[in-house]
Formats: sequence, C-alpha cells, structure tokens
Amino acid sequence: MKADAIIKWFMPKEEQFQNLLAKDTRNLLASAQLFSEIARCEKLEQRRVLVVQLKGLEHEGDQITRQVFDALNSTFITPFDREDLRSIATDLDDILDSMESVAQYLVIFELSDSPDALRQFAQILAEMCQEIHQLTSLLWDMANEKRMQEGIVRISDLENQADNLYNTVLADLFRENGRPPLQVLKWKEVYQGLEDACDHCRDYTHIVGNVLVKNS
Repeated sequence: MKADAIIKWFMPKEEQFQNLLAKDTRNLLASAQLFSEIARCEKLEQRRVLVVQLKGLEHEGDQITRQVFDALNSTFITPFDREDLRSIATDLDDILDSMESVAQYLVIFELSDSPDALRQFAQILAEMCQEIHQLTSLLWDMANEKRMQEGIVRISDLENQADNLYNTVLADLFRENGRPPLQVLKWKEVYQGLEDACDHCRDYTHIVGNVLVKNS
C-alpha cells in the first residue's frame, strides 16, 4: 500500500459521517412533516395509510443508523469522539421511533380525532426536527458555534413549550368531564409518547453541546 493511501486511511472520514447524518436528519424531518399530516387527519382509514408511509421512513432511519454504526466500527479515526457520534445517531433514531410509535397508537386505539393539543405537539416536533437538521449541518465547522448555540437554545425553548402543553393536556384528561376512562388512558399514552419524542430532541442537544465543548 502506498504511503499516501495509508495516510488517507488513517485520516478522519468526516465526509462519510457528514453525509450519513445529513441523510438521517432529512429523513427525520420528512417523518415529522408526515406525522403532522397524521395529526391533522380526521379519518381513521386515511391515518392508516399515512402511518404505513411513516413506518417506511422509520425503517429507512433504522438502516441509516446501522450504516453509522458500521462506519464507526470500520473507521480508525473519527471526526468527533466515537461515542458522541454513536449517541447522536441513537438520539435521532429514538426521536423517530417515538413519533412512529405514537402514530401506531392512533391507529391501534382507533383514534380518529384531531384535537388541538395533538396538532400543537406535531407542530412543536416539526420545528424541533427542523432545528436538529440545521444543527447537524453546522456541526462540521466549529466556526458555526454561535449559530449552533442559538439552535440549542431554540430546541430547549420548544421542549419547555412541550412540557407545558403536556401538563395542560394531562390535567384536562383527568378532569371530571364525563370522558370514558378508556379514552383517557388511550390519549394519555399518545401524549406521553409525544412528550418522550420531545425529550429525545433535548437529549440530542446535550450531545451536540458536548461536541462543541470538546472541539472548541
């Protein structure tokens, strides 16, 4: 093997990880937009069709995650800490898994309603995923640190909005209003899943923050 080929093999494969994570966040963003459609939909049969489409995107996300892990296992030197890259890929996968699970709940529980809180959660998640997509595109140049910090703060603000929305919804669900107990439990499961998805978005920013600290 020639010396320049050896050196190239040992150099960080930044482009490889950049392309994979960009692909991952584009898929996540498309999934969040599709989930917003599911949330706005008021016909169960139409929801079923859209959920099948979301399952396809979730499967695509799983494949990308495996590609990131394979790249980590086969690359000698990585552009960032190996565990941070693994955590970023895992958090992105967790966000999408949570969204897809909630969409499945809507179908399995035969919930055709489109309450305002569901649409609000979907909008918050879509905005968070847009910020995540932007943050990930900036991650490869530490000159973008200020813009990245702004994105981290924005996601934190959105996560606080999600917390407040969840508390409001939970209080309303368990208020004495004649709602059937089974319906209460079904919607609680839905909103808990959405809260979990938002929490995973927050977890993602913690890892990005670690990368900034280590590489600034």
